[in-house]
Amino acid sequence: MAFRRRNKSYPFFSQEFLIQNHADIVFSLVIFILIGLMFEDVLISRTVSCVFLPSFVCLEGEVTTYHYGWKDCATILFYFFIAIILHAVVQEYLLDKVNRRLHLSKSKNTKFNESGQLGVFHLVSSVWSFYILITEGYLLHPSSLWENYPHSHLRFQVKFFYLTQLAYWLHALPELYFQKVRKEEIPRQLQYICLYLLHISVAYLLNLSRVGLVLLFLQYVSELGFHIARLLYFTDENHQKMFDLWAVSFVFTRMATLTLMFLAVGFGLARSENQGLDIETGNFNTVLIRMTVLLVVCLTQSWLLWKFIRFQLRRWREFRHEQAVRKKATAKQPVRQLKRDTFGHHENGVLKADNGVSQRTKKLKSP
Repeated sequence: MAFRRRNKSYPFFSQEFLIQNHADIVFSLVIFILIGLMFEDVLISRTVSCVFLPSFVCLEGEVTTYHYGWKDCATILFYFFIAIILHAVVQEYLLDKVNRRLHLSKSKNTKFNESGQLGVFHLVSSVWSFYILITEGYLLHPSSLWENYPHSHLRFQVKFFYLTQLAYWLHALPELYFQKVRKEEIPRQLQYICLYLLHISVAYLLNLSRVGLVLLFLQYVSELGFHIARLLYFTDENHQKMFDLWAVSFVFTRMATLTLMFLAVGFGLARSENQGLDIETGNFNTVLIRMTVLLVVCLTQSWLLWKFIRFQLRRWREFRHEQAVRKKATAKQPVRQLKRDTFGHHENGVLKADNGVSQRTKKLKSP
């Protein structure tokens, strides 16, 4: 299974060979793991079987719930490989074909690929998280976001969602190397990758999975609008109205995130009867942990708003500068004067002399 067209062959185990064939190498490794799962007597099956097995299983009536544990690392590693393969599939069979038609520059091509990859991921994740919120009933009963804390017993779809989220954002780190991202773009991409990993890990490990689901849904919907707007802009630079819609959704997401965090963590968990620190039961409902979580979220949202305001001000200044340049250009254009004939000028279709007498009248008066 080849993911990229090979115009040139490179030596084995060289840097270019690894970059060009990384998806095929990972795909072969995944096939090897799946074959090992098919044979129970093989030693490898005992090692890789933890990929699909939960860390801890708890039966609550007819519903099976799961805890987090060390086996999650193996699961995340497996879906880390799956994310690399899916990244290559989207790049080869979707984005590269569009790039050949658009003929974008290198800088725009990099941003187009980034928005294409993240657009697909945010679309899938937003639909998936919304489905979980509906089926679990968190949207219909907001108080369930903090009631009966700690929420250490997760259903399969919730646990699987968090593990795949961690696997995807972890896979984004080596993709910076595989995609040959420019050095100027690496710090910006590392910022949001690390922020996603930090917030998702905190929500998963501190058993704030319900609040984290709502926040991720809001964030992914907002980011989906941004990447759709940027993709439309690259196809046609006249499509800029989507950025205005994204700006409204961005501000709304920041306000909704802060409101929900203060409501759930600042007031809901503070009034909970189950106070104290108990690692065995997964209870982290202490004043210090609550204040730390709120501080991290508030700082992150404030930083995002600051960057957004600076971006909008820079965009407004550029727009005003373009308008001023256009006004100066129109003011410097010379006024077109009416072309005069050698014998006079035209008036109502009749050639007249400078004294206002038509040429025909002058001929009749001439002896």
